[in-house]
Amino acid sequence: MAGLRLGPLLRYVDWDTGSAATIWVEADRPCTAEVRCADGAAGSARTFQIAGHHYALVPVTGLTSGNTTAYEVLLDGVRVWPLPGTSFPPSTISTPAVAGPGRPAPGLLVTFGSCRAAPPADGRGPHGPDALDTLAARLAADPEAVRPDLLLLLGDQVYADNLSRETKRWIAARRDIREAPGAQVADYEEYTRLYYESWLDPEIRWLLSTVPSLQIFDDHDVVDDWNTSAAWLAEMRATPWWQERVLSGLMSYWVYQHLGNLSPAELEADALYGAVRRSPDGTDELRAFASSADTDPGTARWSYRRDFGRSRLLMVDTRAARVLAEDGRAMLDPAEQQWLRENALEGHGGYDHLLIGSSLPWLMPPLIHDAEAWNAALCRGERGPRWARIGEDLRRRSDLEHWAAFPASFAALSDLIEEVGTGPRAPATVCVLSGDVHHAYVAEPLIPSTARVFQLTCSPVHNSIHTAVKLGFRLGWSRLGRWLGRGFSRHGRTGRPPVSWRRTSGPWFGNQLMTLALAGRTARLRLDQAHKGRRGGDGARLVTVLDRELTGP
Repeated sequence: MAGLRLGPLLRYVDWDTGSAATIWVEADRPCTAEVRCADGAAGSARTFQIAGHHYALVPVTGLTSGNTTAYEVLLDGVRVWPLPGTSFPPSTISTPAVAGPGRPAPGLLVTFGSCRAAPPADGRGPHGPDALDTLAARLAADPEAVRPDLLLLLGDQVYADNLSRETKRWIAARRDIREAPGAQVADYEEYTRLYYESWLDPEIRWLLSTVPSLQIFDDHDVVDDWNTSAAWLAEMRATPWWQERVLSGLMSYWVYQHLGNLSPAELEADALYGAVRRSPDGTDELRAFASSADTDPGTARWSYRRDFGRSRLLMVDTRAARVLAEDGRAMLDPAEQQWLRENALEGHGGYDHLLIGSSLPWLMPPLIHDAEAWNAALCRGERGPRWARIGEDLRRRSDLEHWAAFPASFAALSDLIEEVGTGPRAPATVCVLSGDVHHAYVAEPLIPSTARVFQLTCSPVHNSIHTAVKLGFRLGWSRLGRWLGRGFSRHGRTGRPPVSWRRTSGPWFGNQLMTLALAGRTARLRLDQAHKGRRGGDGARLVTVLDRELTGP
């Protein structure tokens, strides 16, 4: 009898008709996965096989717009979800009420964050309470509570290079960790362990079964500072373990995260997905795709677009689509940059809010921005070969690889945001949603736009930050930091950034989630932090530390 190994994950919910959804599962053997809803909606799919594992992405049809319905999962006709004896509420699919005559487009409630290190099995890790776990517990305890329409997970969903004690022991039992890559993930099988460890957490498993999620990778999904420079990449490719690591990282990302980002229509048109499903074992097809994506990033697109009523999300790949040649460094290659531009401007005037998902922040603390631009100038030889060598070492040691480290890309994104946000067709807001930097803040550019423009950064969901780094971020936002940054600019001959900005909220440090509420042309932002329970109480709790209108004066 087939068993449910992981999932279900509710991934896509249709916002055009409110009638369709997709649910992802992993089974322990080949089977037919089926979803049955209490209102009669249903769907089924045969599993496909990758590296001995069996997956299905089940298209559910016949849903009713503006409705919430419970569902169950069956494998070969046997119910496997909900789990027997569960204390969690039923998993549900909620569909938006589709706009029509006299009925405005529905609003959007999106919760986002990044950087979630899986909690240890005994719950006694060094990072404090998990914000996503705490959110799940709160929603499960109150089935009538308002749930997000969407979870946006902005990178580092798993850490391939920083493993828990339990996973290190598991890996040591299957291979010699004295050989590279040591106590890090080496292959696809070890990647599956990371997803089990993260997504089998009972609260997280229930949350992902009932709140739709969209995801994108960042560096730790593969390795710290992934694709930071051409020199870094050449060194990694010279190691005996790197190829298997990066191919396994891309393969597992495609299976566990990327497929669920796509709509049923996009899945139907996806040649690789079709080939994998038709094959008795799709491992070779997926491995060939991953190899091509690694050597020629233009052969794959990890970015995607979703429209939610009158809100548009553009999720941008800021890792795999880079151009690393020092004389032409770019965060996005030309095709990716064109994709972003076309999708931001298509139907301009037809949406009220533009969300740009970027795992890496566009607007950083000014000192850090200037340091990254200075470092990029050194590495391309502006101060000679000796400074170029120093610059490359600093880049890797200090993680100098955000948008500011790609000056042409920073300018292009700034220009695009100003273009989209200006004029009579401008949306009410343009928000860049980011994580990565292990603190949270709101920054606003000083540009003559019609729209309100924001950098909304929220990280980590569950991780920590060294005190020295925390002090560095505080310095980076200070007046002294701005003054020091000008010194970097003079030495690197970079000039001033093409746009100025100011921090208007934050910074905050801790495990946290931001929630953006969009309705009509209004936007409201909330930041919740996970705090330990009160003395004598049980569990953790979410504490709201920011609640502000974004579209007011």
